[in-house]
Formats: sequence, C-alpha cells, structure tokens
Amino acid sequence: MHRYPTAGRAGLPFRLCTLALALAAASAQAEEPAELPTLDVTGQHIQQAEVTSETLEHFQATDLEDVFASEPEVSVGGGHSVAQKLYLRGVEDTMVNISIDGAQQVGQTFHHTGRINVEPELLKAVDVKAGTPDALAGPGALGGAIRFETKDPEDLLRPGESAGALLKSTYFSNAEGFKGNGTLFGRLNDAWSGMLMATYQDLDDYEDGNGDTVPATGARQSLGFGKVVGHLTDAQTVRLSYERREDAGLRNQRPQWVASSWNPSYPLENVRETWNLGYELAPSDNPLLHLEVSAYHTENQLEQNVIGRWGIYRAQTQSWGGDVRNTSRLGGHELTYGVDYRRDSLTAGPGSNPDANEQEGKVYGVFVQDYWSLGERWLLGLGGRYDRYQLNGNLGERFRESGFSPNASLRFQATDNLDLWVSHARAFRGPQIRDGFKVDVAPLDPTLKPEKARSNEIGFDYVSGGWLLSGKYYRSTIQDAIGDPEPRPRIYENAGDLESRGYLLETAYHWSQLRVGMSYHHNDTDLNDGYDLNMWQHNGLGTTIGDTWTLSADYRFSESLEMGWQGRFVEQVSVDTLVGEIDKAGYGVQDVYANWMVLDDERLTLSLTVKNLFDKQYLDHASNGDFEAIPGYEGVIGAYEPGREIRLGMAMRF
Repeated sequence: MHRYPTAGRAGLPFRLCTLALALAAASAQAEEPAELPTLDVTGQHIQQAEVTSETLEHFQATDLEDVFASEPEVSVGGGHSVAQKLYLRGVEDTMVNISIDGAQQVGQTFHHTGRINVEPELLKAVDVKAGTPDALAGPGALGGAIRFETKDPEDLLRPGESAGALLKSTYFSNAEGFKGNGTLFGRLNDAWSGMLMATYQDLDDYEDGNGDTVPATGARQSLGFGKVVGHLTDAQTVRLSYERREDAGLRNQRPQWVASSWNPSYPLENVRETWNLGYELAPSDNPLLHLEVSAYHTENQLEQNVIGRWGIYRAQTQSWGGDVRNTSRLGGHELTYGVDYRRDSLTAGPGSNPDANEQEGKVYGVFVQDYWSLGERWLLGLGGRYDRYQLNGNLGERFRESGFSPNASLRFQATDNLDLWVSHARAFRGPQIRDGFKVDVAPLDPTLKPEKARSNEIGFDYVSGGWLLSGKYYRSTIQDAIGDPEPRPRIYENAGDLESRGYLLETAYHWSQLRVGMSYHHNDTDLNDGYDLNMWQHNGLGTTIGDTWTLSADYRFSESLEMGWQGRFVEQVSVDTLVGEIDKAGYGVQDVYANWMVLDDERLTLSLTVKNLFDKQYLDHASNGDFEAIPGYEGVIGAYEPGREIRLGMAMRF
C-alpha cells in the first residue's frame, strides 16, 4: 500500500502561502469581487472538469500532457507525444470512453505507445467525466468518459464577419523546433459555413531537467482538418468533418521506455483519420423534440520498422458507429432516450501480410436518462442503458455478452449558495478488441467474463460572490477487469477487481481582473487489494499516482495584456510491485505565460510561455516507474519529462 514519508508534505505550506499572496494582491487591486452565478439545480456537477480552448492557447499546448496539465484527476506521462498515456483517477484510458466529436476511440495498436492522439489547436473544449457516468456517455464507460470537441467555423467568425484567416507560428527552445498553423474560415452563403485547418510541427530530441538529451523523442507531426456546418432551417443543423493526423519519427522499439542496448531506435509512424456526420433538429416551439443523429468512422494505424530483425510490422484499429437520440422536456422532466451502434476491427501483421491477425467486435445499445426537478431545490437523476457485445477473436474465439447499466443521482439545493449531491452508477462491458502488437502472442481466455463497474460518489458545491468551493469522495470498483498482467504466460484474462478510491477538494476565487484556483486530489488504486497498480505489471489497467496539487493564477492587466501561472505538485509515493518496491519521487512543475495583443481585434498577438519554469528533472507518475535498481530490470524506466522550454508564439488574424 502507499507509504508517504513525513518529508513528502514539506512543500505544502509554501503552496498555500502562494495562494494567500495571490488573494491579498487581488484585494489590493480591486474594490469588489466578480459575482459568480448562484447555484442552479441542474443535471451537471458545477465543478465538472472542462478544458477550454482559451487555456490551451495561453500555454500554447502541443500534446496530451499540455491539454490536461491543470486537471487534478487526470495524469498524462510518457515524455514525448507517441508514448503518452492518460490515467483518470489512476485508471488507464483503455477503461475510459474517449471520443472526438462523438467518434469513439476503441482498441490499442501498441501497448508501449499511447492510444489517444489529438491536436490541441483543433480543440474547442474537453469534457471530463470521472468515475462511472450516466447513460449518455456511451457503452462500457467503466472508468469514466472524456469527450473532445472540435471547433466550428462559427467559433472563429466574429459578428458581422463573412470570412477570415488565422496564421500562427510557435518556436520551441528545448527541442529546437517550430510549429505552424493556418486556418481559413468563412460563410459559404447565408446557411452554410466552412473551415480548413493545416498544422505542421517539427521537433528535435528534447533535453530533460539535467540537460541530457533524451534520444528518439523528436518527431514530425501534421494535421489536416475540414468542417462544414449548414443551418438547413432555423431548427435544423448538419455538420460534416474530416481529420487526418500523422506523427512520424525515430522511436525506441518500446517508445515508453528509455533507450538501451536491448531497446534501440527504429522508424515509427502513426496515422489517425476520423470522419464525422451530425444532424440536429431542435424546433423552439416543440419541447418534446430535440433530435440528434450522428455517424462516424475513425481509424488508427501504426507502423514500426524493426530494421535487421523482423522488419515492418503494422497494426490498425477501425470503428464505425452511430447514435440516434431525442430529448423531451415535459413538466419537470428532461428525458433523453435513444440507440447507438459500434463495429470495431483490429488487424495486425508483418509488412508482407498486415491482415494476418484479425479481431472484430460489435456493440448494440439502447439508453434512457431522465433528470427530474422535484420542486425548486431537488433534482433526481435516473437512467440506464442495455448493451449487447459481440467479439470474434483471432483464434476463432466467440464471445456474446449483454448487460444493463443503471444509474441514480440526487442533488439538493440546501441554500442559494450550497448544493449537496450523491450518485450511484454501474457499467457493463463485454470483451472488446485488444492490442495489435499482442494479438498473435497473447490470446483471449476462452472463459473470459464481462467487466462490471460500480461507482459511488458524494459531494458538495458552494458559491458565494467570487468564491467557489467544492469537494467529493468517490469509490469505484471494476469487477473482473480484463488485462494480461505480469507474470507470464501472456493471456488476456479476468485479472480480478480493480478499485479506485479517493477524494477531491477544489476552490477558486475571481476578483475583478484576477482569477486564482487550487485543488487537491488523493487517489488509491489497486488490484485485488494486493499490489498497487503500476504500468509495467498492470499495463492496460492503471497505475499509482501520488497525491496531486494543482494551483493557478491569471491576471488581466488590460484588454491587450494577460499573464498567468499554473503549478502541478505531485507527492512522493512508494509502490509494491511483483518484483520489489519502487519509489516514485515527488515533483513540482510550474508554467507561466503572457499574451500581448499588439493590434486591436487580435490582428496581431504575441505569446510567451515557459514550461517547467525551474527546469525540474522528473519522471512523471503517469510514466513507467524506475525499476533499474532491481537486478534484471535495468532499462525498465520511463523517459524523463522535458526540462525548461520557452515557447514564443505569434498569431495574425486577417
């Protein structure tokens, strides 16, 4: 179990003092706080995590770690973008429903790489639902759901504008590289608008906090994106988009581990393509009708050329799916109901026969979710979904499973400022396509059982003037979690019960031009009440993250100048593993930014971001731990994160 030495909390008083000084500065520079809205009884938690495009632009985000740097329940590590894996409350993203504009990202091409590739420049918002969400989050959301939403042309157009262009360039000091982005957007006619975006990024190998070059971390990345939006009538909207993202570079054979004599570097290429089609019918005079229809296709390809050994090996995952739902508002009810479908495929093999190994899965779902206002202060949430899974394995295995996933929540507005809430949810997931690079060496246990999750949460939200305070306690269990944990032989089996439990405290204050925030997250994650989860032993399941503090401060000096700071502090933790105990050292990483609007209307904006301000040398807890002190495990260690990096950006709007 976790053991925290007393010295591990020594930095806390300083962090609290930092917040106190920020608040004191606010008091000296403004006469009264900015009013936050009073609490409304709604179906959503007021502190539900959401990353906005504004935050991404401030810190000139370039990868998944940048996207979630301020989110205490989300951890991302791995060093460079291809190796980055995401953990939500210690649970790996393979247990989390992740979608891009509704297109679900399913399967895994290579367990030594991350499975989620995003271009932050494209994102409008990122919605994070930790734990087991409601029935609207899609099938099999065992550990939560994360929804990436891309920008629309209307998000870029200003009132009265018919067309425009945005050019951006960024220089990265650490990896001595650059990023360029160009976007065209405009109205095609009164009903239709469109946008085209192209991004190219070229980075060399970065240096860690000790000034040592981390080999095989550079890359060439490109993005092409197009979207059209049509308002057929006042009540009807259609959206069509296409995205292609590529990442190519020299990578370690196992990209998430450091280079060594038995982990040399080879060419690696990753490509993701996504099509999305959406239709919405929402007449303003009919509260019973708000129809949403979506269809998508997403494809991930990975190719590694192990020169001099087995040569080219390819893995590909594809998903085709759709969703039809309607929301009816009647009395105090907000009732959403619908059906969804997804078909997944996995192919993998050598360059001469890339389809040598195949898996195919399907899932059919029907769902209903109701949020019922019981008077002015009570909100009852009830819902459920029924899903049927099919999977045909590589060796002729056939799995057919079905199950029901109910949820219930209750929110009480105790005062005009205070909300209290409690929730319970369950989730069902049948066997799914697995890992492309393991499909021919790690078979599926023919007695594989479906996974079942249950989650309980209780919390509060308090808003008064410029203050916001919230807290929650959670406990989630995934029964019969599927994985291929060490020791060998490799086989996908029901590894046991995965439990994630903890609590989150958050506070924020908005006073005139100043905004400050602080959060503290404690999490324990283990399997079968035994060894703490770790990436090496429990790849695909989860890992142990130390107690996490996040702090932020933003100050707007004028309409043209804004500065800000964010810090992420993770405490040391000791982890018991199958082969011995490892220590994950604590670390604190701080970033600052400044945005200067040189010309009015954002025609010219200059940006300065400093990541890892104090050049901290650290191994992120979301990376593979350091096993090198254990005999026989030399070289089993994740890549250290980048040291200090200065990002200089320029944006021109036409």
